[in-house]
Amino acid sequence: MNAELLLDLIDRSPTPFHAVATAKDLLTQAGYAPVPTDGTPYGAGLWYAERNGSALIAFRIPENINPATVSFRISAAHGDSPCFRLKPNHQLQGTYSRLNTEVYGGSIYHTWTDVPLALAGRVTVREETGLVSRLVHLNRPVAVIPNTAPHLRPMNSGLELNPASDLIPLFGASGDILDQVAAELGVERDAIVGQDLSLVSYGKGFVFGPEGEYIFSPRLDDLECVFTCLDGLLSSRSPENVISLFALFDNEETGSLSYAGAASTLMRDVLARILPDEGQRQDALARSFFVSADNGHAIHPNHPELSDAKNAPALNGGVVLKYNASLRYVSDGFTGALFGEICRRADVPVQIFANRSDKPGGSTLGRLSEAQVPLRGIDIGAAQLAMHSARETAGSRDVEYLSRAMTAFYSENFTLSADGVQWN
Repeated sequence: MNAELLLDLIDRSPTPFHAVATAKDLLTQAGYAPVPTDGTPYGAGLWYAERNGSALIAFRIPENINPATVSFRISAAHGDSPCFRLKPNHQLQGTYSRLNTEVYGGSIYHTWTDVPLALAGRVTVREETGLVSRLVHLNRPVAVIPNTAPHLRPMNSGLELNPASDLIPLFGASGDILDQVAAELGVERDAIVGQDLSLVSYGKGFVFGPEGEYIFSPRLDDLECVFTCLDGLLSSRSPENVISLFALFDNEETGSLSYAGAASTLMRDVLARILPDEGQRQDALARSFFVSADNGHAIHPNHPELSDAKNAPALNGGVVLKYNASLRYVSDGFTGALFGEICRRADVPVQIFANRSDKPGGSTLGRLSEAQVPLRGIDIGAAQLAMHSARETAGSRDVEYLSRAMTAFYSENFTLSADGVQWN
């Protein structure tokens, strides 16, 4: 069942560093290898390139490509989610030992209180020969953000939580959490000289509902799209003379303006190594198609008035095609029709998302990536509830729909031109 496989991937991917490591494991099992680092163009084969340990592009180059007619099929998703990042000086000692954190991303603050938090991320370790990066996941409750009782202040009447005072995690009576990290890694505490650690929601997600129709899990935004895009790449076979790529970016929740984000040169750099001739590459991009995959808002069961009644997707209703007049998404009428046809041919239902006209909504990877690599494309995703909560809800059948849609995207034999698309 795809929903259970998704939950396994989410459980293995508490941070973007772990998401990349999990993707590399799956890619390696499928025969993909790290790109050569000798500066030469990338040749035929199954490859992946990573950046900063938190972003990755996997791609499949067929034998004997014809630069005059070759095209790219590209999908992208992000591996980061809202969480609480430890500050460099992370320990607060007093009556209790607490953890000095900053909010990462647009969290729904109250959902992170009174729930168990695990610790995960990357640390830099000093060894005899230099410094090395090590991943760590303390997959157990290590901290909690305690609420204030309503006897002490009015918690149920519009109280705003302050990240600097209300959202400081309780760790213990004393001690340093990096002692636990060192023990987990089997190194001395003094050997840890740098850290990129986060407190994340503890516990594996699960399927629920009378017919198992819903998923309740951390990090559905956007690991659901990571899973389904990667599954589509690995389950598909590219048409002749098509180069297929999947990009896993970091830092979408904070704007993507980073070394490993969608606004970086990572995609552009990889494509330049695949097709070094700029003219051939630009011609190929004109024949190519891009899918920006990030979950969207389902109509809320308790607040349907917050959605546009005619453009509100539902859980288990199929793949969501996103539109926005202010160009927060890359979709337009043509690209929506093309992806809708891909889904129709794969017997995958589609539904439309557009915000209420008085709500700005969010943006995603597509526009930022397109600033580096000009492509026609579409924004898609699965419908979900409680986006940016410590735990989110989605439809279990939508996982299968999205995987099938992405497999069809990579497999369908069509040719794009300036004024249309032709199935071959």
